[in-house]
Amino acid sequence: MTKDDRTTHFGFRTVGEEEKAGMVHGVFSNVASKYDVMNDVMSMGIHRVWKDAMMDWLAPRDGQRLLDVAGGTGDISFRFLRRAPVAHATVLDMTESMLVEGQKRAEAEDFADRLDWIVGDAMALPFEAGSFDVYTISFGIRNVTRIADALSEAFRVLKPGGRLMVLEFSQLPNEGLQKLYDLYSFNVIPKMGQAIAGDHDSYQYLVESIRKFPDQEIFASMIREAGFSQVKYRNLSMGIAALHSGWKI
Repeated sequence: MTKDDRTTHFGFRTVGEEEKAGMVHGVFSNVASKYDVMNDVMSMGIHRVWKDAMMDWLAPRDGQRLLDVAGGTGDISFRFLRRAPVAHATVLDMTESMLVEGQKRAEAEDFADRLDWIVGDAMALPFEAGSFDVYTISFGIRNVTRIADALSEAFRVLKPGGRLMVLEFSQLPNEGLQKLYDLYSFNVIPKMGQAIAGDHDSYQYLVESIRKFPDQEIFASMIREAGFSQVKYRNLSMGIAALHSGWKI
């Protein structure tokens, strides 16, 4: 199979690998201006609790350099810098309009001297090996065309002793609860997207992409295959989301 023949999923659709990045870029370009509002509405604010739990486990320290991939409007980087006043964060995202929205936030001015905004691809990071102490990706890795390539790049750009942490929607271990969650996701979230962001299809894709993402154990094994050690995960809200942690040792 040639490179051009390789396929992947875009939600429940099968598409060519070369098409997916542009399609994902279109989704986030469409929703950028309403992205933060929709996160609050869709999760009823719980995404903030999950991100705080991420910071609790991560325990940011002064002097660290963070790379926040698919960092969008800067939520994770802002939290990191609040907890580590003498640290530095780089927000990288493939969608410039998401970064522009982040730069409009009040926190962006407060942290301007310790914060960079860069357009880039998770599968081909524009940084030298061993550049960062911490790599985070929050609700973004399921949108990457080749997840294994993104994890390999994360391993490459981390310093020895560096840490990977991924926050992503996941799978509930209880089948009945999963069915209830799916009913909410597929029937409510796209309608919210239409009402608030004027975009049903983008949120239909986002819901479908959650169901296509590997479960907790499979994703943990992918992190190990990329070279990380001490890989662990914690379920949040019974598994609606999960935190995965790994170390470059």
